[in-house]
Parts: sequence; C-alpha cells; structure tokens
Amino acid sequence: MATLTDSIQLQEKFNSLQINIDAEARETPATKQENIRNFELSIEEVYKLALSFYKEKEGKAIHLSYEDKLSLIAFSQQVLHGPLSEAVSKLPPLGALDVVGHDRRLAWQKLGKLDVNQARAGFIELLSRRCPLFTAFLEAHQAEEKVLQEQIRKEEAIKRQIQQALNEQTYEQFRNYAEQQYPGDPEKQGVLIKQLQEQHYIQYMQQLQAAQRGELITNANLNGENHLEETGELNNSSKEDYLNSNTIDSLEETLVPASMWTRSDIQAFKQTISQAEGDSVVRVGHGETVTVRVPTHKEGARIFWEFATDHYDIGFGVYFEYGIPTTDQVSVHVSESDDEDIQDLDDLEDDEIINPSDFEAGSVVNETSSKPVIMEIVPVYRRDCQNEVYAGSHQYPGQGVYFLKFDNSYSLWRSKTLYYRVYYSQ
Repeated sequence: MATLTDSIQLQEKFNSLQINIDAEARETPATKQENIRNFELSIEEVYKLALSFYKEKEGKAIHLSYEDKLSLIAFSQQVLHGPLSEAVSKLPPLGALDVVGHDRRLAWQKLGKLDVNQARAGFIELLSRRCPLFTAFLEAHQAEEKVLQEQIRKEEAIKRQIQQALNEQTYEQFRNYAEQQYPGDPEKQGVLIKQLQEQHYIQYMQQLQAAQRGELITNANLNGENHLEETGELNNSSKEDYLNSNTIDSLEETLVPASMWTRSDIQAFKQTISQAEGDSVVRVGHGETVTVRVPTHKEGARIFWEFATDHYDIGFGVYFEYGIPTTDQVSVHVSESDDEDIQDLDDLEDDEIINPSDFEAGSVVNETSSKPVIMEIVPVYRRDCQNEVYAGSHQYPGQGVYFLKFDNSYSLWRSKTLYYRVYYSQ
C-alpha cells in the first residue's frame, strides 16, 4: 500500500515534469492547434498516439516501474473523467484488499484540478522520458503523415484538373438541360449544373478504375489468343467469337457511364408530357416490356431521357447497339413475356434486378461483325418513378441505336401509365 512518502514523491515527480504548453493553451481550448515539442501535431493527436503506443508496447518494448505506471494511469484517468473529486461518485467502490486500486486512486487524487490538456502533456512527457523509443515513433509517424499529406495534395490537384476538363466538355449540355428544367431561375440552374458535374466526375472515375482493372484481363486474353494461334487450336468459327468477345471487352472499357438524377416536380412534368404532341404517354400492360428505340443523331453528341409513372414503379434500363442506324425515327415496341414460370414480383425490393427481354434484330447495319454488339449502359432495375421524375443522359459512344427499356414483366395484374421524354443535345 502506498505510504505518505510515496505520495510526496509522486507529487514531486509531477511538479518536476516539463510540460510544453504555453499560457494561451492553458486559458483557451485552442490547444488543438499547438505543437508538442518539435512535432507538428496537436497535443490531442500526440496523446492518442502516446496512449496507443503505451498499451501496445507495455511489457514488450516498455518496462516501467510501478510508480511510473501509477502516474501514467492517473494522467489517463484525469483526461477521461476529470478530477477524482468530481468522478468518484460515478466510480464503483474499491474492496478493502484492492491495494493496486487504492494506489491508483491516490495517484489520481494528487493531480487535483489539473486540466485535461495538462494531463495529456504530463502523460506524454513522462512516457517520452522513460521510453526514448516513443520519440522515434513520433518522428516516424510525422514523416509518414507528411508523405501522406503530399500525396493527398497531388491527388487533389489531379482531381481538380480532371474536373475542370470534364466540366469544359459537358458544361453547355448541362446548362441547356438546366435551362429547360428551370427557365428564368439562374440560381436553381446553377445548383443543378453543379450536381450533374459532380455526379459525372464520380461516374467517370468509376469507369476509369474499371478500365484499369480490365487491363490485366485484356493482356491475358491477348496472350491466350497468341498461344491458340501458334498451336493451331483456334478455328475460324471460334476465332470470330473470340475476336468479337475481345471487341466487346474493349468497348466496355472505353464506354462512358451514364449520368442519372431525379426531380421532385413530377406533377408538372406529367402535365407537360400529356399536353405535348406525339406518343409520349404510353400504357405498359401487365407482363409487358416497352422498348423505345432512339437512333443517334448526326447533329447530336448526347442523349437525354426523363420519365415518370402513375401510382406504381416500373423497371428501367438503357442499352446501346453499335452500327449505322437504318432510320432516324424514334420508335416504340411492345413485347410480352413468354416465360411460363414468371411470378408476380411486386413485393421485390427496389434495388432488385429484372432481366431484360431479348432485343429484336434489324436496328442497325453492322459492317464489322455478323452479330450486333449491344452494350449495357444502365442495368434494368425497378425505379420509384411514381414519386419523382427519373432523368439521365449519356454521351454517344458512336453510331448506333439506344434501347430505353421500360419493364413491367414482373407484374401479372398491374398496368402502368408511362410519361416519357427523350431528346439529343450537342
């Protein structure tokens, strides 16, 4: 059990600690901006590192005396709970034979009204004096932080450059769209343009990362093709399929992702579509899938789409068929599901995939392959378009035809009224 002499010695040890906190840090909470010794870290950051270092290394790389352990524990309790006199009512009572517990509380009591940051600094100072390895640990940590911060700065600079380049390419397209959505309201137009630009950047980076991951697969495919040709195991038929597969892989890597967003002005949108000319309001029967075919336009560079429904959700996805369009007219095709085992999936979660129906042939003239190349731009998922307007856009990947799939094949009983609009932009 600690004696009076031990307590006096503990107090003298604490009084002799060289706590490196200036007068301003004692009086204000600005100590998070203060540096400890020569380290460009706040006292709170250094304390967390010191506490973690002590817990991990104690008994391994650190062998402290009983008195030093009491002091470190006292400092940590002062940081966590404040003075013992204020925290004692919340602490469990100590047993009469708990010698260590009594010694710890006595050491804690001797710290009196020491504030939190002085307690942190006391812990750091004592650990540094008793274990010089901690100073080396801090130096290494600071060096790593500098390297990390420099890397972050470089990445931020690259990010700004990419964003600037993407914004220059898409600004006019997004501005034209924003003016159509909020005519005469520059403030809302600016907010929408910014949202579209941020979403476009995220999707571009996701596509870029996917393309980088696909490089190894592409190289492996090329090596496999060379090996098969050398051994004579690649006949004409399999070679055509193989080359077509590689073509699809290459197109997927370079395909720019679509931009998707929603708007809340659903009633105004449906009213506008209802008053417009053309077949912009379509009834999608139960078990049916409506495909809107939109050829690329020679004066366009991007497709835009918007849609909503009455009362119920509907599946939606976008596909693109490469080739020279046989017509420049937008057309609507209705197909029924021929799956005898289809079940009513109205209770599925919103994010559950619906498999799209097969596409009919004859949309394009394909001069490079016997089979049309159809790429998935947006997978078919159920969308809550009865609550808000769903909109999106996609940059032309080349000549071809877009397939906008409105899928109601999962519903056996409910028909859906679809309001949609599609157009192109430079």
